[in-house]
Amino acid sequence: MKSDESLTWILYDISNDKSRRHVVKSCKEAGLYRVQKSVFLGTVKHNRLDELSMRIEDQIDEETDSVYIFPMCAMDFRKVILQGQAFDEKLVTDDVRSMFL
Repeated sequence: MKSDESLTWILYDISNDKSRRHVVKSCKEAGLYRVQKSVFLGTVKHNRLDELSMRIEDQIDEETDSVYIFPMCAMDFRKVILQGQAFDEKLVTDDVRSMFL
């Protein structure tokens, strides 16, 4: 991971299908990988993180929806504790799996 990047988790609970599709598209366009149905993970450049956050904010209803964006450094990511099924095997790529090994 480069110094201008951070590993970023995005977790959401979005009630409207159209809004949810827009958020999913934004996450994928930012280079994030889906690790569960409502969770994305990947490396994002610091200057793109604010852009992504604003884009998501424009796509949701802040009265009913929740989106959590957690940037973390590589050292903190290595401390992540996974229990049970770490991710949905059907949704993730080998790139994401390699982050957990």
